[in-house]
Amino acid sequence: MTVNDDSFTDWKNREEIAESMIPIIGKLHRERDVTILLHSRSLVNKSVVSILKTHRFARQIAGEELSVTETLPFLRALTELDLGPSQIDIGMLAATYRADGRGLSVAEFTARAVAGATGANKIECREGRDVVLYGFGRIGRLVARLLIEKAGSGNGLRLRAVVVRRGGERAADDLVKRASLLRRDSIHGQFQGTITVDEANSTIIANGNEIKVIYASDPSEVDYTAYGIKDAILIDNTGKWRDREGLSQHLRPGIDKVVLTAPGKGDVPNIVHGVNHDMIKPDERILSCASCTTNAIVPPLKAMADEYGVLRGHVETVHSFTNDQNLLDNYHKADRRGRSAPLNMVITETGAASAVAKALPDLKAPITGSSIRVPVPDVSIAILSLRLGREATREEVLDHLREVSLTSPLRRQIDFTSAPDAVSNDFIGSRHASIIDAGATKVDGDSAILYLWYDNEFGYSCQVIRVVQHVSGVEYPTYPAVAV
Repeated sequence: MTVNDDSFTDWKNREEIAESMIPIIGKLHRERDVTILLHSRSLVNKSVVSILKTHRFARQIAGEELSVTETLPFLRALTELDLGPSQIDIGMLAATYRADGRGLSVAEFTARAVAGATGANKIECREGRDVVLYGFGRIGRLVARLLIEKAGSGNGLRLRAVVVRRGGERAADDLVKRASLLRRDSIHGQFQGTITVDEANSTIIANGNEIKVIYASDPSEVDYTAYGIKDAILIDNTGKWRDREGLSQHLRPGIDKVVLTAPGKGDVPNIVHGVNHDMIKPDERILSCASCTTNAIVPPLKAMADEYGVLRGHVETVHSFTNDQNLLDNYHKADRRGRSAPLNMVITETGAASAVAKALPDLKAPITGSSIRVPVPDVSIAILSLRLGREATREEVLDHLREVSLTSPLRRQIDFTSAPDAVSNDFIGSRHASIIDAGATKVDGDSAILYLWYDNEFGYSCQVIRVVQHVSGVEYPTYPAVAV
């Protein structure tokens, strides 16, 4: 096999440039609470190869590949600015500069594009906000990983404690087993960092973050102030309580707000970040992040409704199996979920369609829904069939959704792939709520069918974190804005 010397030399050169980017990205994150993004994908704590792959991926969504040789000058320019806590997308900076540099130097252009993060306008670093996890299952552990990753300089969200029930006969090694589940995950891989256990103090130390493990069988048993926790946001990952009365039990000493990682019932606000998070009242103490499927369908539904209008719709969810199903046939309170999850497709219900009205109250179109659980452990797909308010072509719809994924306020929620061979495993670890599959999209006049992939574990957990950041006051602005 012949090696292309030019191609290999170019690769080695790009590797060297990516290596030089890592300490700059890390220092900005640790010292200034600045998260460097590339087309909405974080570059913090990423390897050389990961940084290069993220640049390559820009070809799929932006139509042309970005090179590290293009983005490095913008990263260096950022180090010369007096930045406050923020998220800065060097992919958007480079792409916009390429299209319309306006005769400015990279340094001048960068300073103008991120002006809101500098000088008198910048957000000052503030004291961190305590967070408590109630429950430590699939979502709880992924949220914990994200909180630890986002610790930055320590001025953002601080995971202080996890509340769990002691594991009965496993009590002697309960803490060790829970730490091991955080350290290794069969789907999402190894925890990026170090984890140690202090059994004497019932504490897990992850990347220097001390996380107290509190054993309790009921919210009323815990006084969080006894652990030095104050004004905290509690994230309930159990789903045991979904109405205001039940969730109010968490409002104990030391807890200021409660966020549920399941659809809320009654008057509990169901929040889809990017769509209706700005409607949360400052004095609201209890809210829900809705479901993973609701988070997957609502952002693209809004994008379509805003541009074309939507008269009616139906969503069919092909969903990976979850822990509330049985591995083998056994009794279950639901009619079909008792049948073996790894061996069957299981028809079940979804509340995602009815939840749309809570997140998009201005959308009057009726939306129906149904769901099938299938034998894969993670990543689902929602097939959203819409009757539009006007006719459109497939090319128009795809161009619109691609632009939404790149430059709109929904760019953290909606991703876009044109990969012709995309399958579910490709989206494990996606931080977006929904990924548009361009190849599968169908449009015929006023009828449109969108295929929306979503990591129902990790992508949803990222949405939860965004809501928590918003209500805690540490959701930092992203630069450049939609238009530079």
